Amino acid sequence: MGQQAPQEAASLQMSLGEGKALTTRRIVVAGVLSAIAILLGVTGLGYIPVPTAAGSATIMQVPAIVGGVIEGPIVGGIIGLIFGITSFLHGGVVWFKDPLVSILPRIFIGIVSYYAYVGMRRVRVPMVVNLAITGFLGSVTNTVLVLFMVFVRFHVGAGTLGTVALVNGTPEAIVSAIITAVVVLAYYGVHRVGAKSKIS
Repeated sequence: MGQQAPQEAASLQMSLGEGKALTTRRIVVAGVLSAIAILLGVTGLGYIPVPTAAGSATIMQVPAIVGGVIEGPIVGGIIGLIFGITSFLHGGVVWFKDPLVSILPRIFIGIVSYYAYVGMRRVRVPMVVNLAITGFLGSVTNTVLVLFMVFVRFHVGAGTLGTVALVNGTPEAIVSAIITAVVVLAYYGVHRVGAKSKIS
């Protein structure tokens, strides 16, 4: 138990302040997660129809959250941008045909996720709890910023926006919390095993 914490800290060091420069690894990870986001968008698997004004709920924010956590704010921002572009092209309701609604807010998903994750790491929040909260906050960032831009651009009423936030945003945030924790823990587990096999 005493050795596990230093090993975990070493394996996660790349996420605690070293995520602001694009390296080859980060470009590769950004490419892979962006490809996943594009696949989810093109196939429609990332959008779940719901009977609200928004038309669908989404899990498209998850790659941006995961990218921000494991590779930093730049990678998270790039993947969020890809998410936004696929959302714009996906169209759907008129709101998302405006790039200030469909693209701009999505850039901040991975950025907010990165700083939330790092902040909680610094105050030693347990890893699983940290990742779940980070996933939740990343999704809430998407919901709040998109609905804020909908309000600014289309002057939609607070009642309608509140319904969308509740019906769409709540399940999206819960699912994001679960998937983020599972995927990131699996990623770091593989990374740690790979590092040990290289040493041996």
